[in-house]
Amino acid sequence: MVNRTSDRLFNALMYVTLLLVSIAAIFPMLYVVSVSITPYTELLRNGGFIVIPRSVTFAAYRELFHQPYILSAFNITVFITVVGTAINLILTTLMAFPLSRKDLPGRNIVLMMVVLTLLFSGGIIPTYLIVKDTGLLDSVWSMIIPNAIWSFNVLIMKSFFENLPEEIMESARMDGSSEYGLLIKIVVPLSVPVMFTLGLFYLVGHWNEFYHAIMYVTKPDIQPLQVVIRNMLMQAHSQVESVDETIPTMTLQMAAVVYASLPIIVFYPFIQKHFSKGIIIGAIKG
Repeated sequence: MVNRTSDRLFNALMYVTLLLVSIAAIFPMLYVVSVSITPYTELLRNGGFIVIPRSVTFAAYRELFHQPYILSAFNITVFITVVGTAINLILTTLMAFPLSRKDLPGRNIVLMMVVLTLLFSGGIIPTYLIVKDTGLLDSVWSMIIPNAIWSFNVLIMKSFFENLPEEIMESARMDGSSEYGLLIKIVVPLSVPVMFTLGLFYLVGHWNEFYHAIMYVTKPDIQPLQVVIRNMLMQAHSQVESVDETIPTMTLQMAAVVYASLPIIVFYPFIQKHFSKGIIIGAIKG
């Protein structure tokens, strides 16, 4: 009887904790969306704090789309996200697979170099000079190539490959499969969960691209979404009002935040199953 009571109390405490955590996660998103669609007069009447607006207007979004370079920035961000994530996964797989083979000559030396990059970097100036000398400045590739491989993700994928059944590998080799055929036909299909998991990390990183853009890109027509929105918000901060007097600066800012975050929020549920499975497999085998 005592155990049942303690279990019920524990379950009740867990439910309350999860409810509070959910509210803490959902409330800021609800606030941002609500402010972005709230009319100017209602926003002033409530002192700028709105959770559920009484009336709705999309004037801030219309004004947002009239901002210069906002649509081109979206296209650039989609390009570097799709192409960059594909390059990331291909190069990470091609590097992790040979490193997962324990008979690879010089394997420990290469692994030491990979781990070393997690502790030390070349620095901002040497990296900038390399990007400049390779002709990548003011190019969309400057936001893709320097970030083509994440060492930590290579180690994660390598560990996953090492835990794949060796019997399957040996059977494929006995059937005459080459190492490339083994990778494409067996290893990659068995590694879909970890591919989706690391792909999500790469995808979010590219979608939120900011650092490489402000370092290597000066042309406004190829700047990604995050940089264009930053510039727009900085300009809005320097003004008392936005271009349209019926649209307060705060509403325009929140509309920009929603515009930048919505694609990732919409995309995530489609890969959540694979993402969760990849995390669970990694936890069991790690």
